[in-house]
Amino acid sequence: MLPRPFTGVIACPFLPMHEDGAIDWPTLERYMDWIAGQAPDAIALNMDASEVIALDEDEEVEVLRVCRRTIDGRIPLLSGLVAGSTRGAAAKAERLAREGAMGFAVFPPLPTFAGSPVPAEMLYRFHKAIAEAAAQPIICFQFPKGWGPDYTPDNLRRMAEIEQLVAIKEASFDVAQTLSTIDVAAGLDAPIGVLTGSDTFIFEAMVMGCAGALIGLAGTATAELVAMQRAVKSGDLARGRSIWQQIGPLARYCWRTPIRDFRPRMKEVLRWQGHFPSAACREPQLGVDAVERATIARLCEQQGMARR
Repeated sequence: MLPRPFTGVIACPFLPMHEDGAIDWPTLERYMDWIAGQAPDAIALNMDASEVIALDEDEEVEVLRVCRRTIDGRIPLLSGLVAGSTRGAAAKAERLAREGAMGFAVFPPLPTFAGSPVPAEMLYRFHKAIAEAAAQPIICFQFPKGWGPDYTPDNLRRMAEIEQLVAIKEASFDVAQTLSTIDVAAGLDAPIGVLTGSDTFIFEAMVMGCAGALIGLAGTATAELVAMQRAVKSGDLARGRSIWQQIGPLARYCWRTPIRDFRPRMKEVLRWQGHFPSAACREPQLGVDAVERATIARLCEQQGMARR
């Protein structure tokens, strides 16, 4: 069971695919074994990084099953949860929990939750139903402004009444929003963890007060991010900054606009690391062009991340 408040690094792996968009299961097993061996505090599957929107529910379940067998209890295994209704989300959470999910990163149902303001009661009831159906910890999800609901102080206080809420993924990519969330979360009667999801300023977010990260970059620089979080937590900011100076340029390149292309960019990184034989994504997502591919190769070489 994940503690409240949850702190640490949760890796969000990518999903290896063949050129036709089929899941590359043998590569997934080897890759997940490597991720688990880097000792993140948890692993979250079926997230945006692993193209969850492009998968059907049976594929999500099979991804969970395969990874659970591979990880074999070494690391807590979470799942993203994407559904369009409260009833559907609760049913899906129950199914995924039966298959071994030990918690959920809950995506807001879009377009219902798009735009602001979203009533606190709407947020509360959606997440509460999931928590009760699955009897597992949950993490709510702050998107960039305009993409989903804003967790205002009032909204976050209402959400914190859910006992199973252990953290919020703060992926606004906005410094002011991040600081507000940190302040509110710390002041709750029962605090929750604030995990940065803003890949372009992970170190800075941790220095500001984020207790960890729920992050796609940990699908490749896993050990480095674990070490950076622990360095910041212990007050060794020089060590943390040194690690970020190594991996930050690659993160900022891969998560630049258009941000949707972070998936094929990061798969190119994993290909250069030798973990993926292909950088293919499932359509309609397209791959990177030759210029981006060359830039990623150069950055991997410069940052010491190319293993071929």
